[in-house]
Amino acid sequence: MPKTRSLKRPSVADLKEELKRENYKIKYNYLLRGTISALVVIAAAAVLAATLFFPVMRIFGNSMTPTLHEGEIVIAVKRNNFQSGDIIGFYYGNKLLVKRYIAGPGDWVNISEDGTVFVNEKKLEEPYVDEKSFGDCNIKLPYQIPDGRYFVLGDHRSTSIDSRNTTVGCIAEEQIVGTIVFCVWPLSDIRNIN
Repeated sequence: MPKTRSLKRPSVADLKEELKRENYKIKYNYLLRGTISALVVIAAAAVLAATLFFPVMRIFGNSMTPTLHEGEIVIAVKRNNFQSGDIIGFYYGNKLLVKRYIAGPGDWVNISEDGTVFVNEKKLEEPYVDEKSFGDCNIKLPYQIPDGRYFVLGDHRSTSIDSRNTTVGCIAEEQIVGTIVFCVWPLSDIRNIN
């Protein structure tokens, strides 16, 4: 007669422990799926918000010093009711540029030899400019801004290529990404942009 092995039956305590482990696995998997789903939704919402409402841009170059510096990351708000002195981001070719809005459609802009800017024959107060400069200007002054266009200048007037030069010229409304409102990087320099 063949020898049979007897199977050891688990105790009630062992069964309860195994049931507890299985329930934990189910809860863990449910929580993990929920967390991943929530993160995907949050990431998608952040990308959508950044694309549609709050574009994020990185500053390259020094045309906006001392207000903005190379490497800073800024957030813009999409809007189209600009005031003189607002900093705006806009597309120029395949680049994003950041300059200061000076005047809009129909306004007359004049710049004296020392770099003082006049809009509709009124001197523009520019506390954000450290050093005035006539800069690289090849437009005929005084200059009337065409319909649907905006005149922009960099804060570092001696190096900025902007609406004073036909290379950039006045920008169209559809080129504008938004108004720069906040600097978020580097962390040591988080601030509102006025």
